[in-house]
Amino acid sequence: MSTRLVVSGWDGCGFHARAAQAAKNLEAKFPGQYSVEVNTMKRDDFRGWVGSKSAELGVSHTTSPLVTVGGKFLGGCDDTLAYILKAEKDQSGYKTVDDAEPEEHNYDFDLVVIGGGSGGMAASKAAADLLTPGGQDSGIPPRVCCLDFVKPSPIGTKWGFGGTCVNVGCIPKKLYHTAAITRDTLIHSPYFGADESLATPPPANWETVRQNIQMHIKSLNFGSVSELRTGNVKYKNALGRFIDPHTIECTNRKGEKETITARRVLLAMGGRPNYPDIPGAKEFGITSDDIFSLKESPGETLVVGASYIALECAGFLTGLGYKTTVLMRSIPLRGFDQQMAEIIVKNMEAEGTAFIKGATPTEVTKGANGRLTVKLSNGSSHECDNVLFAIGRAPDASINLEAAGVKTHERSGKIITDAGERTSTPHVYAIGDVIEGGLELTPVAIQSGRLLAQRLYNSKTKLMDYSNVATTVFTPLEYGVCGFSEEEATEKFKNIEVYHSYFTPLEWTVPQKPTNTCYIKIITDLDANERVIGFHICCPNAGEVLQGVAVAMRAGATKQHFDDTVGIHPTVSEMMTTLTTTKSSGVSAEQAGC
Repeated sequence: MSTRLVVSGWDGCGFHARAAQAAKNLEAKFPGQYSVEVNTMKRDDFRGWVGSKSAELGVSHTTSPLVTVGGKFLGGCDDTLAYILKAEKDQSGYKTVDDAEPEEHNYDFDLVVIGGGSGGMAASKAAADLLTPGGQDSGIPPRVCCLDFVKPSPIGTKWGFGGTCVNVGCIPKKLYHTAAITRDTLIHSPYFGADESLATPPPANWETVRQNIQMHIKSLNFGSVSELRTGNVKYKNALGRFIDPHTIECTNRKGEKETITARRVLLAMGGRPNYPDIPGAKEFGITSDDIFSLKESPGETLVVGASYIALECAGFLTGLGYKTTVLMRSIPLRGFDQQMAEIIVKNMEAEGTAFIKGATPTEVTKGANGRLTVKLSNGSSHECDNVLFAIGRAPDASINLEAAGVKTHERSGKIITDAGERTSTPHVYAIGDVIEGGLELTPVAIQSGRLLAQRLYNSKTKLMDYSNVATTVFTPLEYGVCGFSEEEATEKFKNIEVYHSYFTPLEWTVPQKPTNTCYIKIITDLDANERVIGFHICCPNAGEVLQGVAVAMRAGATKQHFDDTVGIHPTVSEMMTTLTTTKSSGVSAEQAGC
């Protein structure tokens, strides 16, 4: 008889969604042993229901989700995730690392990694270091093979080894962001004695920016391949596809095929941008796969979407001097703190980025003059030179997973894994953007890949911890975040406080930039000695500020720890040590003076 889990919560609650998905993953991984029912209600309906249900169960639970196991109260999201982790470990014969087959084998490789992005490359090198110490000089044939192949975008864009981050993600994004900041610095430089002509520069020379950034990326491509070979990893520029659970067909750029076999397989294919299902989208549109290597200036651009990729691209395009409009269907930065998201949008609008809100594209056409016309759902149209779609990403998982018995999520298409990144097929693992419920961040893929290698080949047991992972959105006014959003904290914790302040960086004062544009808030749990559970900051160089905060939060820092720390003056980072105004007080958070 199966164990029944019932997960109840309100729609839009991230904790309900996370608990429900984890429960469904458990059901899929152990068919017949668990059955899962998910009840999703409107927020007001849930608030009315949860009181009576808690009374029925004899508990005082008021937040979403409420989860029961076998009709008995289990708890909320954290309790559910802990239960599922224990259930996975307790399954008869189940271990985080597969050991059903002997380590001594006749396969071609101990490990084949499909995907040469950040996670796949990190796992390949870490595994090879353990399997063949001494690397290429060891004299031992490679026991790890890494397959990597870039399928061209619809307009034909391709790139070298290293995955999304190196080629069409973090690296070029940050460099274009830096180019935009450099131009902004020039605009304001006359206040510091530079020539007045610099205050009105023309748009940046796209060809110069593109060429210099692409040269750096190519050096990274070359260095990454060299690292693999030096580390005794067999690199194949080929597209991998399962023939059976241990056999992979490799197809190179010439269409030539070969098969290899592996004791274990790691899936790290990452994701690719989505296109809307409308006429002209793929014929005339571009995505983040294309923007960084466009041969010609993008000109006037319509950015469709309000994800962090959308806002980052729109921000640097505006900053480089190109007319840019964002087409936003609903809310910006879904999943992030919405107060911070609104601050970012307000700043972008002030810096010159236009926003069309509450509409979606319905068709893209190209005129005789080469300009694009985008018809919108509100009945209007928008003319531009380029349309950049940034409406989400999908896993690049079309490698015949069925032949290996690897299960995917029915809606997202992502690969279902357990806490040890193990799929439904015991010897096949997955990391990075391709897994369901993971964080789509480069450092997360790298860390999980290295930890997996240690578990597989060095008898370690440490699992990837996905909590308190810091990240930064590189919009013109950067946004750094670690921990819970205010919405999440309000839903999850019974008693929170928010300390906050607007502020103006010192370097903004001489060029007379708007005051009280930057903002910081620290969210604390009043029932846990004011442990800091959320940190948010919008300011220049937010990413550089945030890393140390993440260390402190992982160590359990409280508000008092921040208060007891002496700030570095005059910096934006010192703001975290001087916060006294609380939201509950109703006192204005705006500042005057330094």
